[in-house]
Amino acid sequence: MANVAFIGLGNMGGPMATNLVKASHNVVVFDLAQVACDQLASAGASIAATAAEAVVGADYVISMLPAGKHVAGTYLGDTGLLAKLDIATTVLDCSTIDAATARTVGEAAATMNIGFMDAPVSGGVAAAAAGTLAFMCGGSAETFKKAEIILKDMGKNIFHAGPAGSGQVAKGCNNMLLAIQMIGTCEALEMGARNGLVPKVLSDIMLASSGRNWSLEVYNPYPGVMEAAPASHDYQPGFMVDLMVKDLGLAMEIAEQSGVKNVMGQLAQSLYMEYQSAGNGQQDFSGILQKLQD
Repeated sequence: MANVAFIGLGNMGGPMATNLVKASHNVVVFDLAQVACDQLASAGASIAATAAEAVVGADYVISMLPAGKHVAGTYLGDTGLLAKLDIATTVLDCSTIDAATARTVGEAAATMNIGFMDAPVSGGVAAAAAGTLAFMCGGSAETFKKAEIILKDMGKNIFHAGPAGSGQVAKGCNNMLLAIQMIGTCEALEMGARNGLVPKVLSDIMLASSGRNWSLEVYNPYPGVMEAAPASHDYQPGFMVDLMVKDLGLAMEIAEQSGVKNVMGQLAQSLYMEYQSAGNGQQDFSGILQKLQD
């Protein structure tokens, strides 16, 4: 059992913190939205008035914040959390942000002898609730050993990608590939449907063939093929188009900084941005099928 401070209780952070409570950890939470804090309190967590109050006596500080500027603002500077932590505390930032900010926070933590890992997640809201997230961690091997102890209560697959910032790079690579695969899966299913094939039958054929991929297997984008998928529920997220556009933007930053000409990634970004601009930002990202149908 550990003392855990959890900062940021959005769609992902809320269920992640709840799973830590269920695992019998002492969890203190902070979020700007009082209703989110109240939900965690009803699950058994304690509420702090500020982030600084939440981290007092914490063995682990876990954050799930919207963007790099929020992570930097939370941890860096004379008033940031790093300045208030004991060297025995392990910091795990599970936000999906730019790799440069993750490296900056990691370097600042290292100068204070505080263990830090950027540990973005994959799996979406359903996996967060089920405790089956994948964590992609960037930081030292020593910190990773400590991180595994607590991350296993929120996730199923925990990877050490490399030094600080590596988790964000891995997340960018993964979600760029996910976007490309989802668009390709939608194109294949729509092409088959327009030529008289039943989408469920075509899906089964491709699942048993070389076109098999995650989108077909667990997140089919064609309505009625997979009962639990967002496509069968009017594309209610799930993983929103807004978030996919954000993640593709981060992936493009990584590609540009490393000199990679990722043509397919750029095309996926363009298509999702067009779909978002048409008012579909709050839909599930598998709804890109509708753009192809139009």
